[in-house]
Amino acid sequence: MTLMPKKKDLATEWREARLLYPLYSALAREFVIELPACDDLESGLIDPPADSVQQARQWFLEMDQKIQVHQLRQFLQTTNLTSEEGLQTLLVHHLHRETRLETDRDKVDFLLVQYFSHCAPSRLEDEDVDLAYVAQTLEPVLGNIDLTVPSWLQPLDDFIQAADGCHSLNELLTSNTLNKGRKLKISGEENYFEPIAMVAFTRFSFLMRRVFFRLMHNDLNTILDGLRELEARGVSTLDCRSAQFSADEPVARLRLICQSWKVMFHAEYSSGSPLRMLVDLRNVMDAALARTSKKAPTQTEPVTSNSRAMAAAAGAQFATANTDSNEFEVNSVSQWDEDSSSDQADSDNTDKV
Repeated sequence: MTLMPKKKDLATEWREARLLYPLYSALAREFVIELPACDDLESGLIDPPADSVQQARQWFLEMDQKIQVHQLRQFLQTTNLTSEEGLQTLLVHHLHRETRLETDRDKVDFLLVQYFSHCAPSRLEDEDVDLAYVAQTLEPVLGNIDLTVPSWLQPLDDFIQAADGCHSLNELLTSNTLNKGRKLKISGEENYFEPIAMVAFTRFSFLMRRVFFRLMHNDLNTILDGLRELEARGVSTLDCRSAQFSADEPVARLRLICQSWKVMFHAEYSSGSPLRMLVDLRNVMDAALARTSKKAPTQTEPVTSNSRAMAAAAGAQFATANTDSNEFEVNSVSQWDEDSSSDQADSDNTDKV
């Protein structure tokens, strides 16, 4: 049975509105969402008349219609304004809406993972993240949950196992595992709001997040190791046109950009150009290592403060753009041209691979 909206008394509804209002106001400022302030909430009124509660209810409805999923995700992953109580109230706000908006499923899906991540211990092992543990953690917002898994949710375990077997970000994305989970979620329609379904998808998304970060950092470290090896072989530039860089990209600059990406991807890990560039850059680096033979290290140009500044600027230039993509929707990334590395033309110049 899907989770049904709960009736709230006016005092409870107003208390929750006062808790959420600063969060919504900050989000509106960050993304320049234009909507007049709610006067009674703005003034901090404690005991409002019924009309004020109704006005606040309408204000939140209009804000929720304007706030996009990617904006909510980016804001909550980077702000320090949220607490466990705040996340719980925000979740309940979306879960028990009298009339659900089209975006509510994706917002609820993200908020459940965010709430679970906030409550779960940092050293939680993957094998401990079973349905019972997730259900117990989400009980404050979902209530007691029957852990009988309907047949339509059973493929999620196969998706998790497939993701665990991936050895690179490219392998994960091209396996289409994330999209399969996304399509299964969409296919459930209103059944998604069954408590067991929300628990199962929270577990899936939380474990996918861990796989994603593990593979992403592995790729970045592999690229950095490869770039250092190429420098030791006397390679100073790479033809990185297939990764949206130049045909003579300095290796030292690429190393600094990869370091900046470690910070950038920590805040935003949805689909977008940087992920494509990351995977394509690893393809460039792997191909360069395969084509070059080891030779005695040569003197390379020192990394100056100016080159560091250029690399930092480049990292900012390729920061993830805001899109309407959901947290693990990677269609635009996984369906790349199979010849993405074909632009790396063979070269006889060992300094330009």
